[in-house]
Amino acid sequence: MATRLPTAARNAAADAVVDLADAGAGAATIEIRTGSQPASANDAASGTLLATFTLADPAFGAASTGVATLAGTPRTTTGVAAGTAGWFRLKDSTGATVLDGAVTATGGGGQLELNTTTISVGVNVEITSGTVTMPAG
Repeated sequence: MATRLPTAARNAAADAVVDLADAGAGAATIEIRTGSQPASANDAASGTLLATFTLADPAFGAASTGVATLAGTPRTTTGVAAGTAGWFRLKDSTGATVLDGAVTATGGGGQLELNTTTISVGVNVEITSGTVTMPAG
């Protein structure tokens, strides 16, 4: 049987998860990496680090219908290595992992969407949108 959450619980769950990004004294970060996402967010990061974004603080707005949306987009940074974005890791300001997710180009449906998934050294890359979604029910 599937887990189902009513809207109020979905919002509370999404808010609780994204609030973890705001732990610590500074802003959260998102790392963009090559390759496949690890089997668990508890696993060490894999792939080449392509870019790191510093987020707004707080990083997300309040959830609505179970969806928390990344604040302050678009966000821009510069590539530190060349490659194709495969996944992302959200970390709080102390470096603790909050969650991992899929990266796609804008319109591709990933939890994090970039203006391009082809990242080059010294070239700007932009987060165009990001969301954390809890299951409906």
